[in-house]
Amino acid sequence: MLSFIFGLIVLFIALAVVIIIIYNKLVAARNAYKNAFSQIDVQLLRRYDLIPSLLEGVKAYLSHEKETLQRVVDARNFAQNKLRDAAQKPGDASMMGQLMNADLALNSAIGRLLAVVEAYPDLKADGTIKQFNEDLSSTENRIAFARQAYNDEVMTFNTLAEMFPNNIVAQTFGFKQATLFESTSIQRTRPDVNYNKE
Repeated sequence: MLSFIFGLIVLFIALAVVIIIIYNKLVAARNAYKNAFSQIDVQLLRRYDLIPSLLEGVKAYLSHEKETLQRVVDARNFAQNKLRDAAQKPGDASMMGQLMNADLALNSAIGRLLAVVEAYPDLKADGTIKQFNEDLSSTENRIAFARQAYNDEVMTFNTLAEMFPNNIVAQTFGFKQATLFESTSIQRTRPDVNYNKE
């Protein structure tokens, strides 16, 4: 009887140790993707900080494009707010979805503005615009690297949380699946050219 009680105690201690190890691995993986998100945060803020210099550079040339300029300002402010919200809960599906949608809207507004800029050779040759394009390109690359690092950490966390017996510990302690940050980088569309002559 004493050996049976001793066996149960050893079994409970072993089970507790396994649960603690799994819990700590889940916490470490969650902290890793949160840390990786902070790098996305830094790079997106860098992009948002570039936009006022672009607007200042084009304002004199595009005074008649006030609506386009205002869309960029509004989209930037909205995206900044959504980034602030997402930074509070990195990986949360709702927050990440809102951030991706806001970032997509900002990229669309910037894309429209850059399309307008293309129509003005003097503006396109302006040093401020050239510098903005270089800074934007560099920032987009940094965002892509930060996004990849974040997505890798999210994948590691999600895989760890789904594996047995980790999934039992994850469900018990409320670890939720993290959401990837999908690409919303500015895409320049190529014009549709029809080579067929009729």
